[in-house]
Formats: sequence, structure tokens, C-alpha cells
Amino acid sequence: MDLNSLTIHALSEKLSKKEVSSVEATKAYLERIGAIDDKIKAFLVVTADEALRQAEEADKRRAQNNNVTLLTGVPISVKDIFCTKGIRTTCASKILAGFIPPYDSTVVARLKEAGAVILGKNNMDEFAMGSSTENSAFQKTANPWALERVPGGSSGGSAASVAALECAASVGTDTGGSIRQPAALCGVVGFKPTYGRVSRFGMIAFASSLDQAGPFTRDTIDSAIMLKAMAGFDPKDSTSIDAPVPDYLSEIEKGVKGLKVGIPKEYFIEGMDVEVEASVREALKILEKEGAVLVPVSLPHTEYAVAVYYLVATAEASSNLARYDGVKYGLRVNESRNLLDMYKKTRDSGFGGEVKRRIMLGTYSLSAGYYDAYYKKASEVRTLIKNDFETAFKACDVIATPTTPTPAFRFGEKVADPLTMYLSDIFTISCNLAGIPGVSVPCGFTKGMLPIGLQILGKPLDETTVLRAARAYERAAGGTLQAPAL
Repeated sequence: MDLNSLTIHALSEKLSKKEVSSVEATKAYLERIGAIDDKIKAFLVVTADEALRQAEEADKRRAQNNNVTLLTGVPISVKDIFCTKGIRTTCASKILAGFIPPYDSTVVARLKEAGAVILGKNNMDEFAMGSSTENSAFQKTANPWALERVPGGSSGGSAASVAALECAASVGTDTGGSIRQPAALCGVVGFKPTYGRVSRFGMIAFASSLDQAGPFTRDTIDSAIMLKAMAGFDPKDSTSIDAPVPDYLSEIEKGVKGLKVGIPKEYFIEGMDVEVEASVREALKILEKEGAVLVPVSLPHTEYAVAVYYLVATAEASSNLARYDGVKYGLRVNESRNLLDMYKKTRDSGFGGEVKRRIMLGTYSLSAGYYDAYYKKASEVRTLIKNDFETAFKACDVIATPTTPTPAFRFGEKVADPLTMYLSDIFTISCNLAGIPGVSVPCGFTKGMLPIGLQILGKPLDETTVLRAARAYERAAGGTLQAPAL
């Protein structure tokens, strides 16, 4: 039995029937990580002993039928942006190289409560700033489909770990596409919930009004299972939405007959890879054959999204990252003349180039004399982008677009040109600015066997319809995750 290729729901069924134990499944994943992660480099930390202890506990829970969920005993991984009690949490940054949190983030706590087994922490772009996972201070993660290419970012390690069958699912964060973009490039399902649907407590902040946690999985059913465990109001997070969490599985198989799917002209642009466009248009035809009604919609302020995002996100990053000063935790450069010199040397040594770039951009846009011209103006245009979606959703139930303009690119191809790199997220950024839910689901491959993603966006708090539409496409297109030959 190939345990590594099972979906959460398939593994959970085998665990329930006692055809396999959580300890056996956990050992299978740990062996897989040991065998191939030197090629992929998806993990920064593998917590083998703790994972096996959790697996033993999960087997006891199932034996006693004690608070068993679909996730009980299922091995998963977690992006290294989530605080994990007693386990190093670095955000892939030297400035947090020795940081061991004394508590779990709410997301990790809820997954543990559901009985999930945590195998380790995934690599990422430093402080979630990047689209390729090339900005990690420790290592570069490879795309399992083409080892010379990037897995996307910033949650590249999480996406790669699922694609490479190193875990049954993973958890990432999405600030401007950091779940959906790597999911598309690695050929897995990546779900970004509505802003506020999942608690940000204990999730290290990049841009507080944009960051949102979500799952990477093999199929949309698994996304629904993970989201159900993660979502819900948390009084520890002031932006958490106090709204009931639906049973996402209850409507996931209802299909799309009569569902109106909006197709925005602004997302099919000149310069987009021809194979990406062809695959996405074919996916739309499949949705239409399944009974969906395709309707044209317009999101006229899309062209400003990248500029707005890189003002709002960098301004918030400038504020959030001010706490890393060498005083309370993390790196401290002691060879300093005075306190100010220690601040400067610590931050200079601890932060990588991209993080410094974004801090400087954000600090500039918030500075006296420039605030109104940059941050305030960006916030006003952000409202226009949000209004575009509200208008579009009067004519449709969900919106379908490409997830990325190109398939996975080669290492080094865009690092020297930040603007070109930033444009990798051109189709995902608006979703974060508007705070709406979105998913990337695999919709084919290029001739060179590089994965392509279809993005489906929904109304605020309507993750149920997004999952339903994604599942209808996935089912009609024939399936769950294909695995790369490693």
C-alpha cells in the first residue's frame, strides 16, 4: 500500500477501518522525507520524534473513539511562519534563527486538537516576502516537477512538500497569492479563505490587513477538511470574524449546474503564456459542460492592484518588522558602540535583501510629506478594487481566472528584476486586497510537464461555493493530484 499518495479522506478511512495505523503512515512520510528532501529542500525542520509521539496518541484516540476527526492521525507539515511551542520558528530569516516560541499559534493548536500529526516546518521566502522561495535565508526549495525551477512563493516549501508526497497536506499563508501561486506552480490545491476566517494569532506578521492562513492539499475535499479544522472565531485575534463555520463538505459535491461563473477580461492579458491561457480556457469549457453559466464581468481597477499591494504591504511590513531590534528575542549583534548602533547592525545582519527593500519602500511611503501621496492613495484605490468585486458578484456566484500568467520559472530568472518578480502575483493580489476567498486547482500541464492552475474566487465568507465550483471542475477533469517522478 502506497500510504504517501493517499488523500486525507482516503487515509482517514483506512485509519478508521484499522487497515493502517497513524504510526505506520507517519513513518512512511518520514522515510519519504529522508529519501528525497535533499533534492527538494521543502523542510527547514523535521520533528520526527514529536511526530511519532503524536501519531501514537492519535492511534490511542481512534482506538478509544475519543474526539476523533477526519484529521486524527493524518501527517501534515506547517509553514515556518506559524509559532510552534518548543520548536524553532524562523520565518526563514537569520534574525529569528534561534527563536523557539513558548506557545502554539491558533492554527497549529486547532490542527493538533483535531489530531493531526505535524511532521515539521516548511521553507519559505523570508518573512513571506517573495514569489519563488529564493529569498529564504537558509536554502532554496525546488519544484518537484522540475528541480531547476522554483516552486513559487512565499509558501513554496509547503506546496512542494505536498506535491512531492512528503506529507498528506500542509498549511501556508497568503498575503498576495502566497498559497495560490505556489499551488499552481506545483500542481496542488491551494486555498486562501476570507480575511478573518482563520485566526492570525501566532502567525508571524508580514502585512496584517492582508495575511491569511490556508491549506495545501491533494484535492478540494481535503481542502474542506483542513479549512473546517482551522477556521473559526478567535478572541486572541482582533481581526477574527465571529461567524459560524459551515460544514464545507456538505455541499461540495452539489456541482455547478446553474452556477454563474464570471470571466473577467482583465485577467486574460497580452503576454500571458499561451499554454496557460489554453489550459484555463479549456477548464472553463469543462465547467460550462457541467452546467455552469459563463458570464463576462469587469474588474476595471485590476491594473492598479500590483502598485497598490506593494504600497499597502510594504507599509505594514515596515511597521510589523520594527519589533526585530535585537532586544527581546532573535538575533543580537553585540559588537556595537551603543543602543542605536546595535539596532542598525542587528537589522542589517538579520534581514535579507528583499526584506530590507520592502522595509525601505514601506518606511518611505509612510514618511512625513509622502503618506497622502502613497499610502493614503493606495488605500483609496484598494477600496475601488474591493468595490469592483462587489459589483461583479451581483452578476455571478464565483469568478474564474488563471492563477498565474506563466508556469514555474527557472531559479535566478527573475531575482535581479524585482518588478518582473512582483508581476508573478498579478492575478492573485486583488483577492487579498478585497479580502475574499480564492482557490487554485490544477488544470493541466505545459508540453514540458509544468503544472498550470485555475483560480476560482468567491464572495466574502462564501468558501462553500468556491469549494463546490472547484470540486465540480476537479471531478469532471478526472481527479486528484498527479505525482512527479522523483
